[in-house]
Amino acid sequence: MTHPKMQYTYVGIDSHKDTHTAVFIDCFFEKLGELTFDNRPSKFEAFLQSAQSFLMEGTSFLFGLEDCSQYGRTLTTFLTKNKCDIRHVNAFMVASERKSQNVTQKDDSIDAECTARVLLSKFAELPTPSLQDKFWVLRSLVIRRDSLVDTSKRLKNHLHTLLTQHYPNYRSFFSEIEGDTSLAFFMQYPSPGTLRNTTLEELTAFLEIPSHGHIGMDRAKMILDTLENTAVEFQEVRDGAVQSAIRQLQFNMKEIEQLEENLEYFLPKLDCTLTSMAEISTVSAAQILSCIGDIRRFSTPAKLARYAGIAPVTYASGKTATQFANKRGNRELNALLFWLAVRVTMVAGRNRKVMNSFFYEYYHRKISEGKTKRQALKCVQRRLVNIIWTMLTNNEEYVNPPTFDEPKHEPGHKPEE
Repeated sequence: MTHPKMQYTYVGIDSHKDTHTAVFIDCFFEKLGELTFDNRPSKFEAFLQSAQSFLMEGTSFLFGLEDCSQYGRTLTTFLTKNKCDIRHVNAFMVASERKSQNVTQKDDSIDAECTARVLLSKFAELPTPSLQDKFWVLRSLVIRRDSLVDTSKRLKNHLHTLLTQHYPNYRSFFSEIEGDTSLAFFMQYPSPGTLRNTTLEELTAFLEIPSHGHIGMDRAKMILDTLENTAVEFQEVRDGAVQSAIRQLQFNMKEIEQLEENLEYFLPKLDCTLTSMAEISTVSAAQILSCIGDIRRFSTPAKLARYAGIAPVTYASGKTATQFANKRGNRELNALLFWLAVRVTMVAGRNRKVMNSFFYEYYHRKISEGKTKRQALKCVQRRLVNIIWTMLTNNEEYVNPPTFDEPKHEPGHKPEE
């Protein structure tokens, strides 16, 4: 009787921007050969033809790719269309295999062989790559937006550093540094010296345009009355740095706005119902769904929880067993669910209005059972996983519970945050 592993010749592929390296091994971990070919669709057919020289008699190819979504996606698409058997090999498993071989160096050939060895050892457990373009496009949009948001944060911090030197009390002028009026003012007047010949009437007229009339003479008078001489040598160079930062920040903000419009247009094409929950915006829904992908990959909510790193990990020895928080899983999805758990349990406004009564009561019930705030939020995350899995699997909308003012507490009792 032939063992199932003897039915294949195993091909581990290490993908890169310019070239791919493929290593062929048999079911006994013996290396049969190696090929390096260009990462160009026109070269893939020649690769398959050349690979036939390494195919063991009576076997078929089983391909394993460490990267199926970036540099290796085009090859994965080609192999799928040619009805090849493919598995996605996790990069951490490849790294672990390389360490177990006690290899002191790292190159494409070694990585490809380690990929093939993991493929042989674990092929029954490895997933088949999913190549649904709609989720790939969604992920591309989310990554681009998040990158611009991170860049904008750094720009705002840099702009704050520059403006603090020019206008030490600039925060009293405008509540937000990235507001339209704020950016317009500092673009026109990057330092106090540029306001030297500006009259109260001129500044008032200038501020009224970007603020649509909400900011006028009172603010202009306050700005002019609190100016300090902060000029330094080569002040015009520093002024140019302020204006450069503002231009880039304004450009990023417009790009972010455009990407969010694209997400709002694209998300309904995925039959996503997550935005029916009041605490999930279009951007949050896109971020969550881009991490999950096709929900059919997870047959139960428990599998999605493990993927998100929310399900606890059990360490048992003999008669003792201890559970710890899972530090693995998709950390991006874990963070998104954590902040969603914070939002659904929080109170908002001066009247401390409870936004989601179900999760608010559930969270405080866990606190009363002796759990810490962090542990209670972890429980909320786990319930959210169940709800999100059900919504995406059954295409159901969330029914938001009614809001109400937070209950009054007895004097001396501090409500849980």
